[in-house]
Amino acid sequence: MTNSEQYRLQMIIQLFHSLFLDGENTQLIGGADEPLYIPSISKNKPHQLLFRENFLSSALHEIAHWCIAGKKRRLQQDFGYWYEPDGRTVVQQAHFESVEVKPQALEWLFSNACGQKFTPSSDNLSADNLNASAQDPKAVDKVFNQALVKQATHWCQTQQLPPRAKLFIDGLKKQFDSADPFNLEYYQLSYLD
Repeated sequence: MTNSEQYRLQMIIQLFHSLFLDGENTQLIGGADEPLYIPSISKNKPHQLLFRENFLSSALHEIAHWCIAGKKRRLQQDFGYWYEPDGRTVVQQAHFESVEVKPQALEWLFSNACGQKFTPSSDNLSADNLNASAQDPKAVDKVFNQALVKQATHWCQTQQLPPRAKLFIDGLKKQFDSADPFNLEYYQLSYLD
């Protein structure tokens, strides 16, 4: 991680805490082996949103999941979401990607708001070998990427985002003095290749 990325990550953690630690009782914590959301069982202890190692993109991705999760989901570990580890079948991967479109599209907006390069993740590294005979992995990636562009474009046009996401984007834009993260020019399929 470069010094610039470390600095941006610290700014993001501070921004998250300034926006959500008191009001939402949620703390963003890096250094985890795996990302995880742990709801608090006590009002005296904040909910914990853990992101992988100290990866800026992991922090933004986990924040996106948190912003989308409703009140009931935020009372469940990992928001009560299903997760099948690496090596998913084509059907499992399609299900995974269908629930990842909104968080990854939101992560893309967050990334643009803080000057971070966004890279979509199918999170299925061994799938190329597993699914090569069943379906072209590049074609699967393209379909997922098209869905990301469509979702990001929709949010840019309507600006009807989850309220915490809008608040976070506004904070990032101000914190990083970035260009308009809702500019449609930033959300082209060619940026995801």
